[in-house]
Amino acid sequence: MSVRTVPFGAWESPIDAVKAASFDGRPEWLGAVGDELWWTAPRPAEGGRRALMRRGADGTEVCALPAPWNVRSRVIEYGGVPWAADAAPAGGGGPLIVFTHFDDQRLYAFRPDLPDAAPRPLTPVSRVGGGLRWADLCVMPERGEVWGVLEEFTGEGATDVRRVIAAVPLDGSAAEDRGRVRELTDDSSRFVTGPKLSPDRRQAVWTAWDHPSMPWDGTELRIADVGDEGFTGIRTLIGGPDESVPQAEWAADGTLYAVTDRSGWWNLHRVDPATGNAVNVCPREEEFGGAGWKVGLRWFAPLPDGTLAVLHGRGALRLGVLDPVTGELTDAPGPWTEWDAALAVNGSRVTGLAASAMTGHEIVELDTVGGHTRSVGAAHADTVDPGHLPRPVERIFTGAGGRDVYAHVYPPHNPDFIAPEGELPPYVVWVHGGPTSRVPMVLDLEIAYFTSRGIGVAEVNYGGSTGYGREYRNRLRERWGVVDVEDCVTVAEALVKEGSADPARLAIRGGSAGGWTTGAALTSVTTFACGAISYPILDMAAWAAETHDFESRYTESLVGPIAEVPERYKERSPVYRADGVAGPFVLLQGLADVICPPAQSERFLSHLTGQGAPPHAYLTFEGEGHGFRRLETIVACLEAELSLYGQVFGFTPPGVPRLGLSS
Repeated sequence: MSVRTVPFGAWESPIDAVKAASFDGRPEWLGAVGDELWWTAPRPAEGGRRALMRRGADGTEVCALPAPWNVRSRVIEYGGVPWAADAAPAGGGGPLIVFTHFDDQRLYAFRPDLPDAAPRPLTPVSRVGGGLRWADLCVMPERGEVWGVLEEFTGEGATDVRRVIAAVPLDGSAAEDRGRVRELTDDSSRFVTGPKLSPDRRQAVWTAWDHPSMPWDGTELRIADVGDEGFTGIRTLIGGPDESVPQAEWAADGTLYAVTDRSGWWNLHRVDPATGNAVNVCPREEEFGGAGWKVGLRWFAPLPDGTLAVLHGRGALRLGVLDPVTGELTDAPGPWTEWDAALAVNGSRVTGLAASAMTGHEIVELDTVGGHTRSVGAAHADTVDPGHLPRPVERIFTGAGGRDVYAHVYPPHNPDFIAPEGELPPYVVWVHGGPTSRVPMVLDLEIAYFTSRGIGVAEVNYGGSTGYGREYRNRLRERWGVVDVEDCVTVAEALVKEGSADPARLAIRGGSAGGWTTGAALTSVTTFACGAISYPILDMAAWAAETHDFESRYTESLVGPIAEVPERYKERSPVYRADGVAGPFVLLQGLADVICPPAQSERFLSHLTGQGAPPHAYLTFEGEGHGFRRLETIVACLEAELSLYGQVFGFTPPGVPRLGLSS
């Protein structure tokens, strides 16, 4: 096929919305069960469920549970490790798996290798809160129990909730009797992670924190003695309101390790269980941990020989093996540039979830003896010609006050098309959620959906993002809606200034906290001609009372205590600046969203008054929560967004339904 000259945005692409949506999501919650690997995988075409997958010792991959089983926890709404296993239960017969089913949040147990295996419930359904919720589990065969985080609602309000570490009998006797659930801690801490047992099973550690802190602000590493009746002698080892401890683990010899940011970076420390004395075993201006948006993330894992498998880096996280005695750190070879916090260990082998700019997330194994890496599960396979994928570049821009702003720039790319001479491409700034989070530079067919049509994408890790130390995270403290907007504008205007982007064809898009920044930008600056806003925060003061418990006081650090600075909440909220929206927009909202409820979007639309309201569309989706998971929803959103850009930027995207816009 000869190269054709067609305006940016109107290029034909083999990546349609269905193809992009079919590969939405990634494997999660990888774990080793004997010589097997288990994990959960996305199923957009099956109502967005998470399937439990199993890779046998022979390399065969199977789905262990058919639809409608959905292995996903709702603890803190973002979830946590939803399954655990006993690899060799008494009596043989293959592993025992315990998991959380999303629909009722009950724990279930099943023996996949036994004849007529079927899940059986272990926990009851509560009368309020959509079920007793469970995450970060640990099977305790010697006690005939499974231990983990219990989240229990005590009333109908979003903050009427308590969390404790609890034990559930494996015999099913608690399936109808809440009284059979044994609580191991009290509810004096608002949030807890699951217990990590010492090799002799005599001590347990976990992290805990309270409002108004978020887990990246301040947590405490707790330790307790484990007796016949549960935990005793609970005390704090390290941590506090200004120190974040996202993970702790015991080594086989009884050494306790923890990640803490007391140095300004999440570094690995050896912690004395008796005194709490902590020694940094690899001081670096790099991160060895991250933000605890989910319960049970694993950035490091002890190996039998005393070394540690670690994820580390400044920005992107890569896999390495650390000698905690010498501080020597050896990186794993291979083309993977980004690793998720999901490490699993079996003997001298470390497995994790890794990706690159040209490959999606797959299960990768490092043989720490031979030093070799290989893909062993959920292997990446090219679903489109790699020639149609973008070629991203990691950039550092200079923002307000001379500060660094990190971004990934994806120029338009399609080997079959070029634009007319002298035409500059449209660009869309993508704003990640969180906001205390980070976007990795990995293959994303939703980005390729746009770049292969001639639309550039710039993902911005604005001030407040993780991966660059605590000082960078703290840039957003009390300045949310300011620093994030400034940094997005910085990237967009820099692309214009260098001649990479058309100044009249800039857009911005984001979901959740990214939806907030998108709305804030569209109502405060004129840089962007249009935008796509998904499941957003738009009315800051109201959101604190409308959202779920985990983030209900998040704004105290992001904006300031509302009792002290109420005017700040109003000044920055897009809902109060709706009449000043810079251009057309599409608003996308799940009607089952309890994190950013539909009331936020509806309130914003109600403030669009007068004849000056820009063209816009409001699309809602029954059954969708925070973050869209269903194939048909993702398809509708991608096509609506592309149509919006076409109408505003003056091109007709081939094969895409026209989005109806109203004023």
